[in-house]
Amino acid sequence: MIDLRELTGRHLATGRIEAIVLRPRRGEPARAVSAAQAIPGRGLEGDRRALRAATSAHAAATKREVTLIQAEHLPLIAAWLERVDLDPLLLRRNLVVSGLNLLAMRSPFADRPLAWRIGESVRIEVTGPCEPCSKMEAALGPGGYNAMRGHGGMTARLLDGGTIRVGDRVVAEPGGPGKR
Repeated sequence: MIDLRELTGRHLATGRIEAIVLRPRRGEPARAVSAAQAIPGRGLEGDRRALRAATSAHAAATKREVTLIQAEHLPLIAAWLERVDLDPLLLRRNLVVSGLNLLAMRSPFADRPLAWRIGESVRIEVTGPCEPCSKMEAALGPGGYNAMRGHGGMTARLLDGGTIRVGDRVVAEPGGPGKR
């Protein structure tokens, strides 16, 4: 019989970066870019989280350096809002990922974390859910908060930096965060 720890490390699918979203400053519109520099301990260059980390006295790595949302959930959220489609810029998540179950990208075992490679050099560890906030009601209209519940995406920390590009592959990396 296969042990649950082994099962949670089996990922056959390959994901793809469908969009990269940067949030320049609080209250400013998010913008889509074709590539972004991922900086461990900060986040994506040009994103308000990275700017805040760079100017903070406490620039230590956090569990929320990058946010991800599953591309396959966008049509569901749109349907629950009675929309034809949904612009990912409104959701303010950094990476829109297709082809992978984002929930399964996070290990349920603290002693057996999972690492993911994006493109050639970036490595992340998915750290937890990215729950919607009350701003989703303002951004999406009535029912926006509830439409996002359970579909708000995930947070991640950067293990290794580099450039992330739209179209990059997202693959499980054997051995976890400490291994290369």
